[in-house]
Formats: sequence, C-alpha cells, structure tokens
Amino acid sequence: MKINENTLLEGHRAVLVPYNEEHVPRYHEWMKSRELQQLTASEPLSLQQEYDMQKSWREDNDKCTFIILDKQRWAEPSVEEEQCMVGDVNIFLTDPTDPSMAELEVMIAESSYRGRGFGKEVTRMMMCYGITKLGVKKFQAKIGLDNQVSISMFKKLQFQEVSVCNVFKEVTLELAVDESVRTKLQEDVADMKERDYKQTCSNKHELVLQ
Repeated sequence: MKINENTLLEGHRAVLVPYNEEHVPRYHEWMKSRELQQLTASEPLSLQQEYDMQKSWREDNDKCTFIILDKQRWAEPSVEEEQCMVGDVNIFLTDPTDPSMAELEVMIAESSYRGRGFGKEVTRMMMCYGITKLGVKKFQAKIGLDNQVSISMFKKLQFQEVSVCNVFKEVTLELAVDESVRTKLQEDVADMKERDYKQTCSNKHELVLQ
C-alpha cells in the first residue's frame, strides 16, 4: 500500500517502518527457516522473488506492511536499520466486497525477541492504524493449530475463535471493532506516535530520547 510508504509508528519497545528494498536481504534470510515457513504457511522464495514480493506489497491496494524494529537498537546512530529488524506485521484486505474486513498477521522472526511483549505491542499498534487510517471494522487472524503462542496472544487481545480447519490445520479468530474495542486500543497505545519516516530517520536519536 502506498498509504504508509513514508509512515513511521513509534511505540514503547518497537518502531514500525515501511518495508523497503534494503530490508529484503534480511527478510529473505529469515524465510529460509523451516520453522518460520511452517508458522507463516509460506514457501521459500528466491532473493529476486522476495524483491518482487516487496514491490507488490508496496504497490498493491489490499496489503499494508510494516517492518518491526527494536526501538532501543534503532536509536543508536551507529546501528543500521536492517540490524534492528525483529519481524513484520501485515494487514490484508482479503474481501473485495467488504474493505472494512482485514486479516491481520504478525511475525516475530528473531527468536530472542519472542515472549518479550513485542508481538502484542505491534499487533495493537497495527490494529489502531488499521482502524484510524484504513477504516477497518473487523479483524481476522488465521493461525496454525500448533502455534499456541500466537493463538493465546490473540485471545488475550479479545479475539474469539470462530472456526477450525483441520485440512489446513489452522484456526480462525475474529474481533469486531466496536466503541469499547476502539477505546481500549487507544488506551493501550496512548504513547504511540506517528511520524514522517524520512525526517525521523535523520534525527532518530534525539526523538527517541524525548
């Protein structure tokens, strides 16, 4: 999606940035992992295919993607952005007849960052962005049955299980956005800041220390 091509979302632990070409090599290395392929129901791609996919995610109107960065590392002037990458978070507008319905995916690719609250924080940040910028009124998450950590996280965020597909070995959870959901999200991400990506990268050290 073009809408977030110069958007940076700053949270407590994480920073979300647009998925750019310079992120592709590390993303490609992540997706060589059999574990991540299984967790994300993905097939391994060549590096060129990964670049093509990045371009598609940037151009297509039904996909909104952010790369997750470790905010603390990202604030260090000497550290390249690619070295701060933790995972990604996505919104897919999967129903052409209902643009207010969005499928939500989050991947914490770096195992050392799992269980530290990154997944829950960036999911809330992405949900808030989806509601306010994309007009999302219902979220859906499709998760492999053996990925109990993700299932548990989404249930803690008030998602309800609506179906189980034994053929694809996945569970579908949904959350309708009503006023109480909107209010709770705004409270949970009250410290989230939306910034100009290019401007922020040039003086990120000063901004993060504010």
